[in-house]
Amino acid sequence: MEREEPAAGLPLAGVRVIEMTHMVMGPTCGMILAQLGAEVIKVEPPSGDKTRSLGGMGTAFFPLFNRGKRSVVLDFEKAEDRETMHRLLATADVFLENFRDGQLEKQGLGADELRRRHPHLIVAGHKGFLSGPYEHRPALDEVVQMMSGLAAMTGTREKPQRVGSSANDIMGGMFGVIAILAALYQKRAGKRDGADIRIGLFENCLFLVAQHMVEYEMTGNKPRSMPEREHAWPIYDIFDAGGGERIFIGVVTEGHWQSFCREFGLAEFLDDASLRTTTDRILARSRIIPRVAEVIRQWNVAELSQKLDALNICFSPINRPEDLFADPHVLRPGGLVNNVTADGKPFRVPALPIEWNGSNIGEGLKVAPLGADTAAVRAEIDNEDPTSKAAGRRA
Repeated sequence: MEREEPAAGLPLAGVRVIEMTHMVMGPTCGMILAQLGAEVIKVEPPSGDKTRSLGGMGTAFFPLFNRGKRSVVLDFEKAEDRETMHRLLATADVFLENFRDGQLEKQGLGADELRRRHPHLIVAGHKGFLSGPYEHRPALDEVVQMMSGLAAMTGTREKPQRVGSSANDIMGGMFGVIAILAALYQKRAGKRDGADIRIGLFENCLFLVAQHMVEYEMTGNKPRSMPEREHAWPIYDIFDAGGGERIFIGVVTEGHWQSFCREFGLAEFLDDASLRTTTDRILARSRIIPRVAEVIRQWNVAELSQKLDALNICFSPINRPEDLFADPHVLRPGGLVNNVTADGKPFRVPALPIEWNGSNIGEGLKVAPLGADTAAVRAEIDNEDPTSKAAGRRA
């Protein structure tokens, strides 16, 4: 695969990342670094990353999380390939891995060996758990959602429900990026040595449920799951609209309450002395919501969207992922970027959720065929000064 030069002006241009990861968490970290301009070289075994061949719900894993990377095949059964890996790391700024503790030691890439041979290197290990009693355990997104209480908050204690995406894996990769950027900033400030970073999937999920943990810590009340929660606003619900469609509406301010009632002919609520405050209305939800539902059924979602948008009231149709390919905001210029799979097929993906100097990031990224860059990268490291990284000249 032909080497792609990073787009001009991207902040991580000139940073080299060597990635040995699989599944979602580690590859997400590398994918974001690549979109920010880093050169990411994915090192794969001769058989390739196992997620290359996943089907079903895993079909998107490899192309989505490995866009914009170069692919190098190394066989660590061979001493010369293990040495090639070290030569490659000598030219790199960052090493990403997500293997169980102790596994990389068998391949000559343990923490002590890396620190001895590559003191400049930022090593980011994406693990199931941070250091502690569980550090030896493997983990999956679903495992940590069950352990952390997130599944019980999304569903109920009796019927826990995982979040409907690889939310923790993806967010774990994002925390990896945050830590790596902090380490790169330290080096820019003059720190010559690298950093040893560990990112925990379980602790990432704890971060997500911290609001519920702190609620219990501060009040002594056990947090109620999302389906069972007490409502903080009088109207914050999903309603049936005309034509069999559904819509979520959230009326969360006094001004919204006033304008919503006027727009939808609910003057009876405005004239009711028992509904003067938000607390009054929350306590009266049992009679407010059926009346609102009766009114909402008179319009379809398109009509409701126009009305609510004009009132600046929060709302949303109840979409499925496939519906978003027809959403006008998703289809705005730059909202979706066009990328290419390893076998040359185009696919669209949401752009990285930031704008950089007014532009979206990620257009035109390609997924490298297995080993497409092996020969080119070997030639490059043959021509690079292996002492430049140790001297800190790339940092």
